[in-house]
Amino acid sequence: METIIKTTERVLIFPSSPPFLNDHSLPLSHLDTDRNLHLTFRYLRAYVTTADTTSDPFHVISSSISQALFHYYQLAGTLRHRQDHRLELWCAAGQGVPLIRATADFTLDSVNYLDDPKPDFIEQLVPDPGHEEGLEHPFMVQVTVFKCGGYTLGVATHHAVCDGMGGGLFFNTAAELARGATRITVEPVWERERLLGPRDPARVDSPLIGEFLGLDKGILPYNEDIGPVVRECFDVRDECLDKFKKDLFQQSGLKFTTFEALGAYIWRSKVRASGVQGHEKVKFAYSINIRRLVKPSLPAGYWGNGCVPMYAQLSAKDLIEQPIWETAELIKKSKSNVTDEYVHSFIDYQELHFADGITAGKRISGFTDWRHLGHSTVDFGWGGPVTVLPLGRNLLGSVEPCYFLPYSTASAGKKEGFKVLITLAEAAVPAVTEDMQMFASIQEQVV
Repeated sequence: METIIKTTERVLIFPSSPPFLNDHSLPLSHLDTDRNLHLTFRYLRAYVTTADTTSDPFHVISSSISQALFHYYQLAGTLRHRQDHRLELWCAAGQGVPLIRATADFTLDSVNYLDDPKPDFIEQLVPDPGHEEGLEHPFMVQVTVFKCGGYTLGVATHHAVCDGMGGGLFFNTAAELARGATRITVEPVWERERLLGPRDPARVDSPLIGEFLGLDKGILPYNEDIGPVVRECFDVRDECLDKFKKDLFQQSGLKFTTFEALGAYIWRSKVRASGVQGHEKVKFAYSINIRRLVKPSLPAGYWGNGCVPMYAQLSAKDLIEQPIWETAELIKKSKSNVTDEYVHSFIDYQELHFADGITAGKRISGFTDWRHLGHSTVDFGWGGPVTVLPLGRNLLGSVEPCYFLPYSTASAGKKEGFKVLITLAEAAVPAVTEDMQMFASIQEQVV
């Protein structure tokens, strides 16, 4: 089926009222300026509308974004480098957020509500700024209306400005304004430098920081060449997952979460398929939300980056040869390493060594679980999204990210289980596919 996405308009959306009097710069936190976050993260939400809907989604969303920008005016700012090469945000009169209007000549139903992320046209549903445009406009939005009246909301956000939870605060504010609210539920809090700045004097008391992070000015994030990469999507049935976790429990006496158990299985599969030398260190990377972990807790309206990376590390040989339950246990134990001291040591390490080229190295497998992030609350008046899909190819220093995603709520026939979206080196696809097929066969699972 030939599909056509046509861009019909590009406008700048300005705050509904002037949010400040004087042009000014705003510092970012040391989590915001982590070089692994110097990238634009892209994702989309797909919505269906009812037959009696008469409102234009583009108009409703543009109006609500304008109102929300009065509270989150920083999203219309421009990122620029300071003399110390850290990023800061420049806010001036006349800045706005680019909003693209597009149309699709087919229905959402005809493409299964975008539950399969592989068709090439999906890339056209989300803005894709280059490096310089991503700094000039760190927040860009696209509304694509489909033949059925449904639409997608595509978002491109520079990660230095906020993380997924921060972006969620903004869109929930815009959505409640679209539904007619006269006051917003959560007032946004900036205060990046005060709340997540370095200690005085800066010090690194957590030994894990030096174990996981190193210094190398010659290594740039996401500069690892693994050849052509592709996205692959795999189904995970609940009954297969339950049997897998039960088998691990029988071997180890330990109960594992889905993230720990399935993450360990996929990590081993990816490393084994990559052909990496046995003596090389490989890392499993994921983010941990620190908003309530730090002391004192961050305010509910804090919308900057509020996660720190955590790692589990092994030699490739050990990962491939040891029982999967031991790898799952390593991931489980790593979660307890994220303490208030770890967070502040991570921030202080960024303060002390930013100019020295902080790196977590290569051979990183980034994992994140999007199944319970509350995306369904972003309701502009027609209900929440039926599909949420990340398009980011880089994550936590990894060029091969893995996402655990819910099925589309509108997709027929897939209500049990979830899907795993993995970016893989093209050469690794056959071996990883075989492993995932084996996982899907209850009788043949290998643990």
